Amino acid sequence: MSTAQQVALAIIGSGSGNSIPDERFEQTSIALFEEGVYGGTCLNVGCIPTKMFVYAADVAAQVREAGRYDVDAAFDGARWPELVSRVFDRIDPISAGGERYRVEDCDNITVYRSHVVFDGRDDDTGRYRLVTADGDTVLAAEVVIAAGARPQIPAPIAESGVRYHTNDDVMRLPELPKRMAIVGSGYIAAEFAHVFSALGTEVTVIARGPALLRKMDSDISSRFTAVAAEQWNIVLNQTCAEVCELDDGAIRLVLSDGDVLDVDVLLVATGRVPNGDRLGLDTIGLKLTDDGRVPVDAHGRTPARGVWALGDVSSPYQLKHVANQEQRTVQENLVKGWDADDLVSFMHDAVPAAVFTHPQIATVGLTEEQAREAGHDVAVKVQAYGDVAYGWAMEDSVGFCKLIADRATGRLLGAHLLGAQASSIIQPVIQAMSFGLGVRDMARGQYWIHPALPEVLENALLGLDLD
Repeated sequence: MSTAQQVALAIIGSGSGNSIPDERFEQTSIALFEEGVYGGTCLNVGCIPTKMFVYAADVAAQVREAGRYDVDAAFDGARWPELVSRVFDRIDPISAGGERYRVEDCDNITVYRSHVVFDGRDDDTGRYRLVTADGDTVLAAEVVIAAGARPQIPAPIAESGVRYHTNDDVMRLPELPKRMAIVGSGYIAAEFAHVFSALGTEVTVIARGPALLRKMDSDISSRFTAVAAEQWNIVLNQTCAEVCELDDGAIRLVLSDGDVLDVDVLLVATGRVPNGDRLGLDTIGLKLTDDGRVPVDAHGRTPARGVWALGDVSSPYQLKHVANQEQRTVQENLVKGWDADDLVSFMHDAVPAAVFTHPQIATVGLTEEQAREAGHDVAVKVQAYGDVAYGWAMEDSVGFCKLIADRATGRLLGAHLLGAQASSIIQPVIQAMSFGLGVRDMARGQYWIHPALPEVLENALLGLDLD
């Protein structure tokens, strides 16, 4: 017989997975595996700390732009070490406290702090065998894979031996760099370009394609690329062919067109890879999807009976709010049981996202291109921020709200905003799409505070031609 620890439930990952054990699991023996910083990406190296840096950058940008409002102000620099301390003096204790609570106060939970892999099933018990890098073996009746994702590094950079940074460590730089290159054109690149540029770094963004945020609606991508070029150095249609470190410590990038760029810090933000490929899933007969995710059904069940998955390791949406919803779904279904007739499902309709760059971007639903490709008879309205009263006050000449609706049903298919407060203004659209509220009812069935900025959404709704 095996002498390994036997548990009813194993959870791989302490991000959203850490929220599964609540009072309903107090009598359940649980093993929780975390090889990185406890609490996962969002808490430690993602959503929360980045927005604390973004807010500081927003303040700096407001100071820089004060003159356009006839206000005299000057940006004298950022106290980077103090900013880093302010952020992580709050974040680090939360992470440590979460781990301490599980270790000291949850008698039914054992926390393992090294990498773990599946090693088939135990012959005696039929349970899943999990083996850690520290040599521990756990046999689990059920397993939740919530192992997240990791930064993807292009081969020329990964193989160069040159020091580079990702979102995992760039926020803890000892000092604010004078020159930074950001390789990548997605939301992580856009947010960090804003942070470092606004705080005083000369930023160059290197995109392999013809635009930034090119997976978004084309109007958003096009406008943002133009606005970004006024703030940072933008290099389009280029990749890094060669990277090396100079004698003075600078990083030299040789681009695919032969141009050379020397910087102090190289930040890689070229996407993220689900961590399912590092878990030995082949030993339990699990094959990843073509795009590298752990396959799951609508309830979070993988093809391996008793194994569930959630969040970035399995979801097509690498978003914390989606991971949290999937966590609640899997949590509920664990209580109900694998074969229950009333299992709850993931909510993958009307999934919103926001990019906290400058200006903000928020999106939900289909792009115009996607809506047309899907065969919808669409109505489209683009409403400028500057056409509503608060937009006038802001002297806004950049922001806009774009709505896509289905003429046949009179309902919204998508919304895409670029501008101040975009991540908040979009929320009524998310609600309308989630609960089936039509365009006309949404526009005239409620008050819109005048002259608040959400009037840009109201006017866009009224401007949709559904006849």
